[in-house]
Amino acid sequence: MKSHLLTGAVALMSALAAPLAHADLSFDECMRMLRSAAPSKGVSQAAFDRFTAGVSPDETVLESLDYQPEFVTPIWDYLAALVDQERIDDGKAMLAQWSEVLGRVEAEYGVDRATVVAVWGVESNYGKNFGSRPLVTSLATLSCEGRRQDFFRGEFFTTLKILEQGNIAPERLTGSWAGAFGHTQFMPSTFMRIAVDFDGDGRRDLMDSVPDALASTANYLKQAGWRTGQGWGYEIKLPAGFDASVAGRKARRPVSEWSAMGVRQIDGSALDAIDSQAAILLPAGAEGPAFLVFRNFNAIYSYNAAESYALAIAHLSDRLRGAGPFVSDWPTDDPGIARAERRELQQLLLDRGHAIGEVDGLIGSRSKAAIAVEQERLGYEVNGRAGMKILKALREGR
Repeated sequence: MKSHLLTGAVALMSALAAPLAHADLSFDECMRMLRSAAPSKGVSQAAFDRFTAGVSPDETVLESLDYQPEFVTPIWDYLAALVDQERIDDGKAMLAQWSEVLGRVEAEYGVDRATVVAVWGVESNYGKNFGSRPLVTSLATLSCEGRRQDFFRGEFFTTLKILEQGNIAPERLTGSWAGAFGHTQFMPSTFMRIAVDFDGDGRRDLMDSVPDALASTANYLKQAGWRTGQGWGYEIKLPAGFDASVAGRKARRPVSEWSAMGVRQIDGSALDAIDSQAAILLPAGAEGPAFLVFRNFNAIYSYNAAESYALAIAHLSDRLRGAGPFVSDWPTDDPGIARAERRELQQLLLDRGHAIGEVDGLIGSRSKAAIAVEQERLGYEVNGRAGMKILKALREGR
């Protein structure tokens, strides 16, 4: 078998150097090519064989390749589920439970505990939702099929290195469809660069060591430019006729210039110059909540390169410190609903005879189809969206 694998790999080596040349390779042919390339990527062929034994493609990961909720979900829905009372209460409990560790993390990396715990809450619901897909399977599939194969090949080989180094047991290394794993969902390449052994057991383990995960997250933010003692930003009030074209995360200006334009804190007071430069973020346009964001917002943003994601972590960190919800309303007549309300909506749909499966707060295809049926019956716009409007209607027995 080994001779056959090597012979096939030699014939395919040119495909590794030319990404477009392997578009029509079968999964088995692709894996043979990757095996041949493993030593040049720092992975022994023995390790490759051990950790990929029996791997077959998981085509379902390809369905997620072009879908990311932080880019397609309305911001008011996205934040309603991620920064709800459940997550706030659980986060405060984690702050208390891991206070000693978080104190050491703050001292070592200079990132405040509320921000670190907010990342934990958004990424895995404080360790409750790691993702159940075996990383090797997902990344092998993405290395051989779909777009961005070169990127996923790098993550695939890095995953094998993580396993070969003994940081995490192979059976424990599960995560998201794209390969993120652990309490704070590091990609393998990020793990290799940033993860730390904070509990001193000789392994960097983001799956089963909360101290390693929290410290690694703080180290990531520190490396991303976090400024100790500074906030991410705050909600603001725009003057009448504000030119929204000057807003944008990259459009940084001196805070004094924003003040001269008439921008104020949400309570009407003068802007607080946490940093000398800042940008204005309008996640739902000029009619929705507006925010003045500083360098630390960009550090959070680098974690997942989506402004809605960064805003969720930033807002959750504020709520964990005791702040209230945003003052300004989102520009919608159908606000988003929290996870408890989503579960309530699902139960109401079940009570009406819709076969949606388990009541779990996750609005999947069957829940959306049932919502669409009820929307049509009620004369609402039919979009399958779980919002406050349909929830209230079903609560009232309409």
